[in-house]
Amino acid sequence: MDQQAIMKRRMISAIVICIIAIIGMLVFIGLYVDETRRVQETYRSQYHTSLKHAGDDITSYLNAEGDMEMRYTRLVSDMSNAGSFAFLIDGFTEKQIVVNELYTVLLKYPDQMKGKLEDVLEAVKDMQQELDKGYDKAQEIIDSVDKKGN
Repeated sequence: MDQQAIMKRRMISAIVICIIAIIGMLVFIGLYVDETRRVQETYRSQYHTSLKHAGDDITSYLNAEGDMEMRYTRLVSDMSNAGSFAFLIDGFTEKQIVVNELYTVLLKYPDQMKGKLEDVLEAVKDMQQELDKGYDKAQEIIDSVDKKGN
């Protein structure tokens, strides 16, 4: 074989290997995008589950079932979980801030928040259904708390 034929074969081999590598890379990019989407769906599902549990705890608290302090602690814990999952959801920044602020006022101002639990329940149910009015209602509740009090 002459030098030109050898170079031609090497060039064809390099092009074939490059095409195979590009196809492999595209497959892995597709798998990555699909896995990212599935993970986001899982986070969103867990977020809604945490909100459902928080709503159940508020209902139980309002119906005066069992140990009231334990019910309130569970509520705060469930809102903490919801805030954690909201942090992991992409493109959820504004709503995440509201959820975290609601958790904070529930934690820091239990005496004030115990009187507002019916409104919190309404907001949590709307948030669970992904309605913006739930986040607006939660923000109103947050703003109504006297942060200088207890």
